[in-house]
Amino acid sequence: MKKFNIRKVLDGLKEASSSAPSVQAGPQENHLIQETIQSEHFQLCKTVRHGFPYQPSSMAFDPVQKILAIGTQSGALRLDISVIFTTHAFSLSSLVHLWNLRQKRPAILHSLKFNRERITFCHLPFQSKWLYIGTERGNIHIVNVESFTLSGYVIMWNKAIELSSKAHPGPVVHISDNPMDEGKLIIGFESGIVVLWDLKSKKAEYRYTYDEAIHSVAWHHEGKQFICSHSDGTLTIWNVRGQGKPIQTVTPHGKQPKDGKKPESCKPILKVEYKTTRNGEPFIIFSGGLSYDTVGRRPCLTVMHGKSTAVLEMDYPIVDFLTLCETPYPNDFQEPYAVVVLLEKDLVVIDLAQNGYPIFENPYPLTIHESPVTCCEYFADCPVDLIPALYSVGSRQKRQGYSKKEWPVSGGNWGQSTQSYPEIIITGHADGSVKFWDASAIMLQVLYKLKTAKVFDRNRSKEDRGSTEVSDEDPFAIQLMAWCPESRVLCVAGVSANVILYRFSKLEVTTEVVQLLEVRMQYELNDIESPDGGGGGGDQTSSHPTPGASPQTSGPPSHPSTSSNNSDGSNIPCLKVRSTPLKQSPGYQVDLVVQLVWVSGEPPQQITSLALNSSYGLVVFGNSNGLAVVDYVQKTVVLNLGTVELYGSNDPYQRQPRSPRKTRQPSGAKMSRKLSLPTELKPDLDHRDNSFSRSRSSSVTSIDKEARETISSFHFSEAFARKGDSTLTPCLYVGTSLGTVLALAITMPPAGEQRQLQPVIISPTGMLVRLKGTILRMAFLDSAGSLLPHAHEPWFEPNVTADGEEREKVRKRRPVSVSPSTSQDLSESQYAVVCSEKQAKVISLPSQTCFYKHSITETSFILRADVVQMSQGVCVACFCANGHIMTLSVPGLRPLMDVNYLPLTDMRIARTFCFTNLGQAMYLCSPTEIQRITYSQDICENLQEMLGELFTPVETPEAPNRGFFKGLFGGGAQSLDREELFGEVAAGKASRSLAQHIPGPGGIEGMKGAASGVVGELARARIALDERGQKLGELEERTAAMMASADSFSKHAHEMMLKCKDKKWYQF
Repeated sequence: MKKFNIRKVLDGLKEASSSAPSVQAGPQENHLIQETIQSEHFQLCKTVRHGFPYQPSSMAFDPVQKILAIGTQSGALRLDISVIFTTHAFSLSSLVHLWNLRQKRPAILHSLKFNRERITFCHLPFQSKWLYIGTERGNIHIVNVESFTLSGYVIMWNKAIELSSKAHPGPVVHISDNPMDEGKLIIGFESGIVVLWDLKSKKAEYRYTYDEAIHSVAWHHEGKQFICSHSDGTLTIWNVRGQGKPIQTVTPHGKQPKDGKKPESCKPILKVEYKTTRNGEPFIIFSGGLSYDTVGRRPCLTVMHGKSTAVLEMDYPIVDFLTLCETPYPNDFQEPYAVVVLLEKDLVVIDLAQNGYPIFENPYPLTIHESPVTCCEYFADCPVDLIPALYSVGSRQKRQGYSKKEWPVSGGNWGQSTQSYPEIIITGHADGSVKFWDASAIMLQVLYKLKTAKVFDRNRSKEDRGSTEVSDEDPFAIQLMAWCPESRVLCVAGVSANVILYRFSKLEVTTEVVQLLEVRMQYELNDIESPDGGGGGGDQTSSHPTPGASPQTSGPPSHPSTSSNNSDGSNIPCLKVRSTPLKQSPGYQVDLVVQLVWVSGEPPQQITSLALNSSYGLVVFGNSNGLAVVDYVQKTVVLNLGTVELYGSNDPYQRQPRSPRKTRQPSGAKMSRKLSLPTELKPDLDHRDNSFSRSRSSSVTSIDKEARETISSFHFSEAFARKGDSTLTPCLYVGTSLGTVLALAITMPPAGEQRQLQPVIISPTGMLVRLKGTILRMAFLDSAGSLLPHAHEPWFEPNVTADGEEREKVRKRRPVSVSPSTSQDLSESQYAVVCSEKQAKVISLPSQTCFYKHSITETSFILRADVVQMSQGVCVACFCANGHIMTLSVPGLRPLMDVNYLPLTDMRIARTFCFTNLGQAMYLCSPTEIQRITYSQDICENLQEMLGELFTPVETPEAPNRGFFKGLFGGGAQSLDREELFGEVAAGKASRSLAQHIPGPGGIEGMKGAASGVVGELARARIALDERGQKLGELEERTAAMMASADSFSKHAHEMMLKCKDKKWYQF
């Protein structure tokens, strides 16, 4: 039987009456506010992806275009030039794609799918259209790159090896042609067999056998020698016309026994390259090959040049490396100048021309994942002086010792950006660092890095160090960030229940004692059987501000669950603030640390919401216990309330106060530092196979199951604090996980000296509105429907004391709050826009009447919602857990866009997705990459101009001169007519069952999947026009041919008539 709830009925009646046209202000406002934003102003598309390719697997370099391609395990191909693009794989096990890079968005032209064999190696000779493909079965197939069809010429493994050999040689691990003779192909098999194949005679000319498995092969440019790397850490150098034995065997990192025995085995040398110079010794460069006794040593790249051997340690395992040379021709002196090393989590380019082999400074944002990203914030249209200020302090953080040369991967061209406003992305990381990025247009460059862990002591107690539960986590990880771009005040909340406030300064300062406030936030420890059903379910003990004091111990007790009567451990923070002087460089400098402490053996709850306002000088944070407001000007706690106390006597929920000790999870004995969503997604999201299909009851009947009401969002604004008010006052609006919005009125002391002395008074004024689901975002509009900007103070130098009067003048210059115009005779002066994870409402103030209401989703829930300013007006942008991105008009809440974009697959996307003004959004698509998207039609139209170009017209370098005597006596490189050898006339057709040709969507078919806006229509029309013009041209040619044929026929007929004109009938 369904439970009857009188409150639900009353709520329904109230909402019905509030949205009815009989409301006095409703019809007036509906006519006065003209919504200028329309659905045609929105279009969703990806713009650019930044960061390091996730899980890289291979790499290639175009020496003419200077383009670097990186392939990943997921089948993505990143083309790195001046601008980074994202495409798909070139080779995926049995699938080969041919991409057209001569357009801004690369497209697949052809695909070839092998039916019975997996691809293990590919080789495309320079200036050749024939691609060699080696397979795991040991066979080699040849593909015409232009038509993407297989040649009938096949090198079978059983023809390549000795007839007497009974064992299979293994997969093909290397293919390359002799630099001096294109008709000779060297084939390396995994088992240790190398074959020199004569393409013309179709037989093996020489075979070279070694006991150890082969990983790679490299030629000397003269084509008389080659080098192999093996699984036992050895390098073998062979003469092409050798007698079956290597001329030299070297174990570079193996210990040489004195008795002449074989050196000890080392780790495999995974790749080797052999590069020659015109005026010096050749370079032998290889990865791996270290001795097995070097336990714990980092991965190394070894450069052998003459008698010197340099071992270059890397931070991550080496995936692949390439040597960049002055010439693309393999039969000339290579003259290597750099080595590109692809690591698992980085890309390093080494300068071979300078002593010490310094690395090039990388211009790409590859350090996003230096520590895992835990949260993000995105700001568009920032103050113009912000990026130069951050860059000036961040430039001092750059490391020295880079190569003085320019970055060698220099292909492609930048796009022409039409965006003129500055954009900044802030990333918070697991190690406590915060990075500021310049994201203007489609670029991403790191500006400044802040290390918040410097505020704390890293020395833990013996008890804490012995606890593996805590030591394996990230105690300094950033959970939430709040930033005021105008005043440059930054506030961060960490997973260890701490809040740190930073001010921006251009001067260096030494802080003797870090200002510290300890706050006790405790849920009432009444028993469940308490007869007091609805009173005071969230009692908060008073706060204990101790400016300048340091906590007594560095962490929680080892077994807090067994120390219920331990009064000594009642004020223990999770981290210990450093007590020694802190030298702070120019940039962000700590101004105040607020810590939640353990209370009666209970750990503090994680902070779920955070906000600051520089005009009021206040920071507010909340969790499942309640909220605390801190005055960072006076360094005091202004308010510390439980959620229930915010309601006062008007609490609509029948709560059963319960002890946290009886209801919390067993893992709660330690401070749980798992990152949670700021919107307080329930813990079952982490364990429900990432499907996010949950049944969350957001009706008021589910309140009985919830012992705590979590604070989920805040918003500072000058508004009408109470129903019927006629004057604007500073307010703090609080959103909770039960869908309630509560208002608190703020009484500020006069500016100037009194601001330092008189207290800030905050008083709850009651509930504004209730929605379904957790409150995510709040914003305020003026009477004309324009978004009210947040109040702020301008930035000033906090460390200047000489001109104190000037600083006070700056502090007094607060911006004038946007208040309703007195010329408008309106009964309503403001609108509050409130969005929860289920619905959105627009409330009229000061009457507190619900004007508009829209149910955004019933089956899913909203993860991120923002009220954003577009060039055409204001809208609500939402990202739903089912992958939909939606926008609603304001204040009418009309649906404007709904696109099924991205199914939510993991918590990282939910934690990092954020919208910002002017149609921009971003999220972390992988642990190492930022994906930026736009939902603005204007940006989509200009995207083609903003994107760079991969292909640029470049002259191919001149081929090496053969010389007079080499030309006279037949020396030098010998060319091969591959068309004559591999073409259909000589080699025949390949078996149809071997591989399947798939035409690519690079033509008009591919455009059908493009954006459906004006740009897409124009592009489709342009392609259709081109095709029509081409068909008309063909028709014109056919018509001309027919006319020529008709003229010829007429001429022949006329000649025949003249010839037969005077003849009699019997003469025929």
